[in-house]
Amino acid sequence: MAKVEKLRIEEAPETLSMDPKKFILWGFIVTIIMLFASQTSAYLVRRAEGNWVEFEVPQIFWYSSVVLIISSIAMHWAYLAAKKDNFNTLKIAISITFVLGLAFLWMQVEGWKDLVAQNIYFVGNPSGSFFYVFTLLHGVHLVTGLIVLCVTFISAMRLKVHAKNLRRIEICTTYWHFLDILWLYLFAFLLYFR
Repeated sequence: MAKVEKLRIEEAPETLSMDPKKFILWGFIVTIIMLFASQTSAYLVRRAEGNWVEFEVPQIFWYSSVVLIISSIAMHWAYLAAKKDNFNTLKIAISITFVLGLAFLWMQVEGWKDLVAQNIYFVGNPSGSFFYVFTLLHGVHLVTGLIVLCVTFISAMRLKVHAKNLRRIEICTTYWHFLDILWLYLFAFLLYFR
């Protein structure tokens, strides 16, 4: 009887487990995806109704996209440095990512100024309103990414991010890359469906 019970215990299927903080991150990412999916759907429905003003997307949005891509490369560089316990490179790469994130936000504001110069306002025609809403929502999420970067940087300064403790840098890297991919999707969407 004990042998049969022991056999049942050994045959029990393994339970899948996930780090709770990574689970929260992925839940947050799914929520953001759903938010922007609903917004892009609303955009397409409203655009089909007519009364839609087409306008030139300011050139600075192209430059800001390049800046965000470079920031993602810097973030990946930080992750690789953490895996190798290269603390100086880790701090430099996180700092570069942070500065580029700030530069991206500044460029977005400059892009809004260019839109105003074209008489495209937040209130008025829905095409401009959607553009402002998309870029603003992404900017708000990028600010949360900058906060996560700060927390990760402080952890790196305290040597809490290293090859045997990568959770913080993995969460930060995943979120930052997601924000980059989200922007590229939104920007391509706005260019194609203006």
